Amino acid sequence: MPERRTILIHVSGPDRPGITSGLLSILAGQEARVLDMEQFVVMGRLTLDVVVSIDKERAAFRDLLFFGWEQDIEIEFEATSPPTPEVVPLGRHAVTVIAAHLPPSALAAIAEAIAAAQGNIERIRRLSGEPVISYELIVAGADDQDLRRRLGAAATSHGVDVAVQREALERRAKRLVVIDVDSTLIRDEVIDLLAEEAGKVEEVADLTRRAMAGELDFTTALQRRVALLEGLDAEAIERVVGRLRLTPGARRFVRTLRRLGFSTAIVSGGFRRITDTLRDRLGFDHAFANELEIVDGRLTGRLCGDIVDRRRKAELLIHVAEVENVPLEQTVAIGDGANDLDMLAVAGLGIAFNAKRSVTEAADTAVSVPYLDAILFLLGIGADEIDEDRPSGTGP
Repeated sequence: MPERRTILIHVSGPDRPGITSGLLSILAGQEARVLDMEQFVVMGRLTLDVVVSIDKERAAFRDLLFFGWEQDIEIEFEATSPPTPEVVPLGRHAVTVIAAHLPPSALAAIAEAIAAAQGNIERIRRLSGEPVISYELIVAGADDQDLRRRLGAAATSHGVDVAVQREALERRAKRLVVIDVDSTLIRDEVIDLLAEEAGKVEEVADLTRRAMAGELDFTTALQRRVALLEGLDAEAIERVVGRLRLTPGARRFVRTLRRLGFSTAIVSGGFRRITDTLRDRLGFDHAFANELEIVDGRLTGRLCGDIVDRRRKAELLIHVAEVENVPLEQTVAIGDGANDLDMLAVAGLGIAFNAKRSVTEAADTAVSVPYLDAILFLLGIGADEIDEDRPSGTGP
């Protein structure tokens, strides 16, 4: 019996239907055994590698070369060793690079940082080309902390976003997304819009500034700002609803999550009338926010029930996860302010979206491009999987 040899067959050229099936049919006719196979297409160009065990290589080579000539593709052969069972190396990471402009120098810096952390790039996949460019790199062998530190420095130097996640089943099995509203899902701060309606813009802005400076805690600042709205006609809330501006990409973001089977929730330190509107119009499964007290058609300047503060946001994320029967490691939280920190910490993946520096530093990863649907790339979802809709940034 002729000795079986292990051969790597490398195919490259213009992609078209029938190439893979034709090649495998020839191998089947020569009684070859397929030991491994990988294929990808970049800009219409096919690369296909097949490792086979075969004892009739001359006849197979002849038929394959003729097939390549017919299909206008190149086919090369190389003797190799049989593949061994794959052992997943320790320290495998998914590195996602996102930017509005991504020059070769930035990509080179990312690759150099990975190499300096003793990482090896196993696979590169382009996730999107516009309005932001994003790539996913699968990296093996790097030390987690060293990789994050070096990539963080490279990202800062070149003005790009780089997210580092452990490449494991949990990353690809996220099932619940919980998002903040003000300056995250929408571009506005609702309390500021209500302050305009009440003629209290400067007073509210001063309390906001003091809260940001740490002079007031969130609950105290919220209560004092709401008190300034006392006597405001409740119809002002409806006018504010009409002025809301969605963050670009918000509709695509939610539509895509829903189509892929994610559960979704709004958890806001804002106001329920706003979040209920966003829930109904965008299709969120859950919405939680503070309740403005209204008596005889006017705001009393008080809140009803428990205040949705930093601690409460985290509790609500846990509550929704329990209702949806989703383990916490399969949850994603998105926010921009200090009031979101506990929620980001509790989630399996906490994402700072165009956030303040303290939040960016505390979150698992950060996105600074102004498109909410760019977060989908962190979940390994490419542009070809994202739902299209009407232009982003329109009202709710």
